[in-house]
Amino acid sequence: MKLLRHGPPGAERPGLYAPDGTLRDLTGLVPDIAGAVLSDGGLAMLRALDPRSLPALPPDTRIGPCVGGTGKFVCIGLNYADHAAETGARVPPEPVIFMKATSAIAGPNDDLPIPRGSEKTDWEVELAVVIGRTARHVAQSDALSHVAGYAVANDVSERAFQTEHEGQWTKGKSCDGFGPLGPWLVTRDEVPNPQDLALWCEVNGARVQDGSTRTMVYGVAHVVSYLSRFMSLHPGDVISTGTPPGVGMGMKPPLFLKAGDRIRLGVAGLGEQCQTCVAG
Repeated sequence: MKLLRHGPPGAERPGLYAPDGTLRDLTGLVPDIAGAVLSDGGLAMLRALDPRSLPALPPDTRIGPCVGGTGKFVCIGLNYADHAAETGARVPPEPVIFMKATSAIAGPNDDLPIPRGSEKTDWEVELAVVIGRTARHVAQSDALSHVAGYAVANDVSERAFQTEHEGQWTKGKSCDGFGPLGPWLVTRDEVPNPQDLALWCEVNGARVQDGSTRTMVYGVAHVVSYLSRFMSLHPGDVISTGTPPGVGMGMKPPLFLKAGDRIRLGVAGLGEQCQTCVAG
């Protein structure tokens, strides 16, 4: 099942992507793609609906972030060994955790603002994990049962803000629009193995990233279990699990985004995003 949120920014309503390729409205049936709706019971209720009985949405409907009510946007850094190498970093002995402000969350095809004063805005295609059931000190063997589903994420980063200013990475990760999510939340029953998904990114039509979640240092189950040791994970929380090689800062010479550039990215089975860079 592929769930979505549609409508103007900040006023999105629940919907789904039907097997026939149409967008369908869930307004009035559930309040949002959030909270208890993400539980196994909530998803089972939606799965029992006949999509053909739901109102169809116009094909040009804006698609918003695929999950609402996100309390935490947690990211895993340097989680692909080849990406760590291209940035000159060592493979971490345990997951590197940083936070991205939830105000950075955007729709998958919204314009991407280049922040004021930015000279090093970069792209990062990632597999996002959406929590469906509260996780606290969960075993790795049980971790995936706490996942509602998966989505495409672009962990947009301003490298100068991230690494050339004092402090932690958060300031380079949290600018407005730096967290496109979606288009769909694909429920976990449709993703039997999150460690076997191709992911890719193109900038202005040129393929820059072409990887697979098979090469993650720490897989999804490990990451969910590990995070649950340090913080409770709640329904709607998002975990962005790291990016494969091919980011702009790793190129020789480095390549960064500017107004007018277009980014396309996707994860196998989870859909695609497309952003146009604009002056922030």
